[in-house]
Amino acid sequence: MASPSDWSLDPDGFVTAAGLIVLYAAGTRVFPAPRWRVLCFAAGVAVVFFTRVTPLATIANHYLLTAHLIQNIAIAEWAPALLVLGIPPKLGAVIARIPGARLVTWPPAALGIWLGTYLVWHLPWVYDAALEHPRSLLHLEHLCYLAAGVILWWPVFQEAPQRLNSGAKALYLAAAFFFASPLGLLVSLLGRPIYAFYEHAPRLWGIGALRDQRIAGVTMTVEEAILFFCVTGYYVVRFFQDEERIDVRNLREVSPPTALHPDARHPSVPLAPSTERE
Repeated sequence: MASPSDWSLDPDGFVTAAGLIVLYAAGTRVFPAPRWRVLCFAAGVAVVFFTRVTPLATIANHYLLTAHLIQNIAIAEWAPALLVLGIPPKLGAVIARIPGARLVTWPPAALGIWLGTYLVWHLPWVYDAALEHPRSLLHLEHLCYLAAGVILWWPVFQEAPQRLNSGAKALYLAAAFFFASPLGLLVSLLGRPIYAFYEHAPRLWGIGALRDQRIAGVTMTVEEAILFFCVTGYYVVRFFQDEERIDVRNLREVSPPTALHPDARHPSVPLAPSTERE
């Protein structure tokens, strides 16, 4: 068995990262992206790559459920957010014209796909089967997480095929947290280990299977709370700023000129010289 300090060097990480880079380079050659978007996409690729090849992957695949949930969170939430944010709008509009894209990125559908992916892959028998087949099912699991995450974040960071205002984005993200958080809470509150693979895995750092499961559940819930609270809060602020700008614009359109410029009704006219004798 691999040591916890060993790098995984999983081909999955290399292939996925290389594929993302090639596709992005091809797309941005036609639709250039500003530097900040390129950096966001590069950071997303780095998250995908390092969660699959570093010792985190070794610990996740052989020792601790906590490490595996951190890996899943990174692949299903952090990396997709950065990848979608890195796509320039014109390229995003082209991608949105792919058949079926409008349906899967419709916010209720996108949220359902993401939640369903999380739920199915966290069922005990599915979870254990993936870990017992690291060269096939585990790769499929990570690919599903990444794809579902991209679908989840698409309505937030891209304007096509549906354009949401800031208020709708805030509600959408709040719903994502509301429906996803019970999974982490359930994992942390159960009184026995539910994943046989980790129940029989070698113990690391003196952390028992049940304690590991509780730490994993709490970690998942806290991470999602921080991530979704921050992004939701940003769009709540944006919503009120947008509303304020609309109110100001409407006020300017409906207000008579004299309300802002009292002299506009009676423009000043030079007085004629007086004809009276002094």
